[in-house]
Amino acid sequence: MHAPVPHRSPFGHAPDGRPVECWRLESAAGVAAEILTYGGVLHALHVPDAAGRRTSVVLSLPDAPAYAASPYFGALVGRYANRIGGARFLLDGSLHRLPANDRGYTLHGGPGDFHHRLWRAEPLPGALRLTLHSPDGDMGFPGALDVNATYALGGDGTLALTFEARTDRATVVNLTNHAYFNLAGPPPAGEPQQASGGILRHMLRIDADGFLPVSAESIPWGPEERVAGTPFDFTAARPLGDGLRAPDPQVKAADGYDHCWMLRAPAGPAAPRTAAVLHDPGSGRTMEVRTTEPGIQVHTANRLDGSLTGPGGRRYGRHDAVCLETQHLPDSPNRPDYPSTVLRPGEVLRSRTEFGFPHLTGAPPAGDGAGTRL
Repeated sequence: MHAPVPHRSPFGHAPDGRPVECWRLESAAGVAAEILTYGGVLHALHVPDAAGRRTSVVLSLPDAPAYAASPYFGALVGRYANRIGGARFLLDGSLHRLPANDRGYTLHGGPGDFHHRLWRAEPLPGALRLTLHSPDGDMGFPGALDVNATYALGGDGTLALTFEARTDRATVVNLTNHAYFNLAGPPPAGEPQQASGGILRHMLRIDADGFLPVSAESIPWGPEERVAGTPFDFTAARPLGDGLRAPDPQVKAADGYDHCWMLRAPAGPAAPRTAAVLHDPGSGRTMEVRTTEPGIQVHTANRLDGSLTGPGGRRYGRHDAVCLETQHLPDSPNRPDYPSTVLRPGEVLRSRTEFGFPHLTGAPPAGDGAGTRL
């Protein structure tokens, strides 16, 4: 059976007045994804629960201007996801200065990053390819960069996101998706997201033995530290709320988690391996994140304050969702000891992340064994 081609519908206009499209992918497993051409936003991800009831498990906003003003809701971010300390980096002997858009560093590429761009959409069977051209010098980064981001929905309900990027001059690149997940789904209209339990009771497992502690400016201050015996130990699944309430200086400084875990090495050079497994006991939904990337940034929506509202008037507050951003490590352009993010002419950046839902098939998540069962 051939996978259906995505369906297109209008989604209002971008802040500059250009029309925005919404493309919907459907899977035989009952999963559906809605993707916007504005920011490449994952606008909705409808997933059945253990009883077959379907609802979206990502926080969404009503229109493109709301997404533009949001902290990267659902968006594709770049040129450099996460932070570059000092808003500058040295590459091949040349110093490149970037616009600082958060506490003296560059966050997600700077103002005007990819989540403010209108991507070109190409529908494919079971997939949507988005393309974007970033000119030489865009946000201070060297080289013209061409990016493809392909969302594909498999028959088992797995949503895959594949990036490819090429440049005509040496540059640094780090790309990810910034979806805010809440597997419980939305609460009744007009109620805060906490009415559905937020993510405090969500069980999280991360396949990583180390994480990167950060400074007050959220820049990694050195090599990885072991998670054992700390609130950052999710090698066995446990409630996110346990760690969020821990009297740990790293947790307190961020008002939650906003840190990068260094994932265990993959078995093969190109095969995605399990990075994290998230489970909501109330709905029975489980999401397994697999990736080719070396790190995962876990961000627990620490700054949401109720000022953003979703469809139906839902207000989003602190710890209402969790972002699981697969990526290279923050500040890598200034850290030769971290995996390189340099891309040169003739090379192709390839990255793949998969969001699977094993509760739909009855298969346990990869690596699920004694002491880690969800």
